[in-house]
Amino acid sequence: MPADLAVIGLGHLGLPLAQAATAAGIDTIGYDTDPRPVAELAAGRPPVDGSLTASEIRRMLSGGFRPTTNPTELGRVRTAVICAPTPLGADRTPDLAAVTGAARALAARLRPNTTVLLESPVHPGTTEDVLRPLLEEGSGLRAGRDFHLAYSPGRLDPGNRAHGFAHTPRVIGGLTPACTESAAAFYGRLTDKVVRARGTREAETVKVLETNFRHVNIALVNEMAVLCHELGVDLWDVIRCAETKPFGFQAFRPGPGVGGHGVPVDTIGPYRPLRLVELAGQVNERMPQYVIQRCATLLNEHGKSARGARVLLLGVTYKPDLADQEGSPAAEIGRRLMDMGAVVSYHDPYVADWRVRDLPVPRADSLYEAAAAADLTVLLQHHRTYDLQGLAVKAQLLLDTRGVTPAGAAHRL
Repeated sequence: MPADLAVIGLGHLGLPLAQAATAAGIDTIGYDTDPRPVAELAAGRPPVDGSLTASEIRRMLSGGFRPTTNPTELGRVRTAVICAPTPLGADRTPDLAAVTGAARALAARLRPNTTVLLESPVHPGTTEDVLRPLLEEGSGLRAGRDFHLAYSPGRLDPGNRAHGFAHTPRVIGGLTPACTESAAAFYGRLTDKVVRARGTREAETVKVLETNFRHVNIALVNEMAVLCHELGVDLWDVIRCAETKPFGFQAFRPGPGVGGHGVPVDTIGPYRPLRLVELAGQVNERMPQYVIQRCATLLNEHGKSARGARVLLLGVTYKPDLADQEGSPAAEIGRRLMDMGAVVSYHDPYVADWRVRDLPVPRADSLYEAAAAADLTVLLQHHRTYDLQGLAVKAQLLLDTRGVTPAGAAHRL
C-alpha cells in the first residue's frame, strides 16, 4: 500500500520523526533491516531505550504507522528520510555503513519526484559526495532534476517536553533551491519553524557545530570541577552565580562523563582535525577515571579499601528520567570499580537489568536499605524519583557526581 513517507532507520532519530509524522496525519512506514525492533513495534511494545511509551506506539499504529523490513515498500513513497546510525569509527569519523546501506536499498526503488532527506550525523560533504552518487547510480535518476535531495540535522532532546519535535526549529539545506523548498514543505508540516541553510554542506556543519559546542563546554566545567575540588571551591555555587549574567554566558554542569547519541567530531573527513574538540574529548573521557579516583580516596579517608568495598551506583542511564543508556559513563565506572575488587550493585528505576562485561550486576530492590548497607553510594544520574535528602541521611558515604544533593549533605564531584 502506498505511503507518503518512509522513515529509514527506527532508532533514536527515526522513531520520533515517525511519531511526529503520524500525528500530523502523514501516512508513514518505518523501515529497518533489523527485524527485532520492527517486530517489537508491530506488536505495540516500546523501544528498550524508553524514548516512546507503549501507549505512544499504540497511537502510532492506530494512526496508520507501519513498521517493516520489506525494502519494496520504499518504492511507494513521496518522501524518504534516512535516519541510520553513524557511530564514530576507529579514525574518529562517522561510520557511514548504515547510511550507504540505506541509500542502496532506496536507490533500487527510487521514483521520480521523490524527496530524499538525510538526518544522520555525518561530516560535511556526505550528502553530496556519498549519498548523491549512490542514489543516482542505483536509480538512473539525477538529483536536483529528477528527485530532490537535502540534509536536515537531527535535533532531539529526549525527554524534553518543552522542546519537542513541533517546537524545535528545523535546519534544511538542499542540493538546489528547489530541493530546499521541497524539504521545507515536508518539515513545515511537522514543526513551527523551518530555517533554510545555504546548502547541504552548511546544514551538515550545523550538526557538527551544535554537537561539538556541547562537548567543549562540558569539558570546560569538568576541568573546573577537578580544579575547584583541589581549591576547596564549591563549583555549583560558582555556576549558580555565573548564570545570573544576562549575556555572554551559558551554564553547563559537570558530571561523571558525557553520554548520549551526539558524539563529538574532531576530525572532519580529509580536513584538519579540530584541536579544541580533540582536547575536550580527552578531558571528558578522563572523567570516569576521576570518579574512580574520588571513590578510592573517600574510602581510604574512612578507613576502607576499595578492594572488597560494597559500592552502590545510582542511575546508570545517560540522562535523567529516561531508560536510554547510550554512552552512559556508568558502565566504565562499574568496570573500573570491579577491577579494583569492589563489590558493585546498582539502582535505577528505569533499568531492570544492567550488565557490565556481559555479566549481570545485582539490582538493589530497596534503595534506602542498599544505601545504608553500602560502604559507598555514588550518584551517577539524578532521577526525579530519588529523595536526595533522605538518601544523604541513609547512606554511610555518598559521592554526588551531579551536584544535586543539599549543600553539605554529600561529597560532591
